[in-house]
Amino acid sequence: MEHITLLIGIVIVTALVFDFTNGFHDTANAMATTISTGALKPKVAVAMSAVLNLVGAFLSVEVAKTISGGIIDESAGIRPEIIFAGLVGAIVWNLLTWLAGLPSSSSHALFGGLIGATVVSVGFDAVNADKVVMKVLIPAVAAPIVAGLAAWCATRLTYRLARGRDERDTAKGYRAGQIASAALVSLAHGTNDAQKTMGVITLALVAGGVVAPHADPPLWVIVSAGLAIALGTYLGGWRIIQTLGKGLTDIKPAQGFAAQTGAATVILASSHIGFALSTTQVCSGSIMGAGLGRKGGVVRWSTAGRMVMAWGLTLPAAGLVAGGAALLADQGNWGVAAVAVLGLAVSGAIWLASRRKPVTHDDLDSRDGVTGADAGAEPAGVVTAALQAVAPPPAGPAVAVSPSPEAGRAPAAAAAS
Repeated sequence: MEHITLLIGIVIVTALVFDFTNGFHDTANAMATTISTGALKPKVAVAMSAVLNLVGAFLSVEVAKTISGGIIDESAGIRPEIIFAGLVGAIVWNLLTWLAGLPSSSSHALFGGLIGATVVSVGFDAVNADKVVMKVLIPAVAAPIVAGLAAWCATRLTYRLARGRDERDTAKGYRAGQIASAALVSLAHGTNDAQKTMGVITLALVAGGVVAPHADPPLWVIVSAGLAIALGTYLGGWRIIQTLGKGLTDIKPAQGFAAQTGAATVILASSHIGFALSTTQVCSGSIMGAGLGRKGGVVRWSTAGRMVMAWGLTLPAAGLVAGGAALLADQGNWGVAAVAVLGLAVSGAIWLASRRKPVTHDDLDSRDGVTGADAGAEPAGVVTAALQAVAPPPAGPAVAVSPSPEAGRAPAAAAAS
């Protein structure tokens, strides 16, 4: 620790700030469906998620190695100020998408920031393009599709097994299953996302000559990264929880259980082999798969379209911001200071903008789970309507339909049928 310079110290603090934003940005990945179905109260859910994120940070370092010695060539002249610029780009994009309530990828914001800053300062040769393709881009495309298909199959199987049983009788069991599966997603998130910050800090230590190339993250790095993401998770990203909980699709307990189980399986498998995938994309894909898996389920495709657009913009947008920051940081100490001041100013402006229409856990805490987004939910689009026409909900006599909170919101025509 005594060999850490002021600049490396600034990079470490900035990396932990990114880890903190990653925590509250990605809380929705684990807990949105659990909160939306009422399985857990919002504050209890995020507290449980925070603890398990911290535990997950200690389970593996494979993803950290991918970051510290995978996508960026450590020997190509990477300097701490380059890493600092990359982190600033990632933080700014994280905050912008949080303000918009879009579950974009914190992981891809980090990759885009590091790549953009490295290309501007060192050149394309310092980026391991094959590793970026194999361990970032291909998982980015495949993971949400695989998770969505897994959740769709699990949802179909779940409803088939529960056929003929009263939905209220099975809901309690599925809510208990949701708690367990949400805990597994939180643990998986810690094994994947917390390690990304570990990798960045380790890369900064390698660039500063503090640790040897290809070294594992020191214990203090693992502890600090785990605590930062846990604290961010506890504070909760209520805006994004609102979007994923009900803004994307209406989730029943059985669907929530299927979605979370499928997502956790994909994340844990990728962490084991060192794929630094986006937990946001995996969980979003699984929620859409679960929404389509229930007959009569509604997926709000305009919301899904905005999410996918944000996914596509994340890498280049964070890279552009980081590239600009790198140009300034390369000017010397005054440039690094200017990047820090501008980063703080932009972050402060985004926070002030969020106060105009704040979203808190009180907006999500109700008997029916997430309410804020549901109240303003958009109607089903043409794609969903076509899917419903192909697979309509099972017909039955009106007297056999149990009253539910959703029934009170259903159109009168549907109730009469």
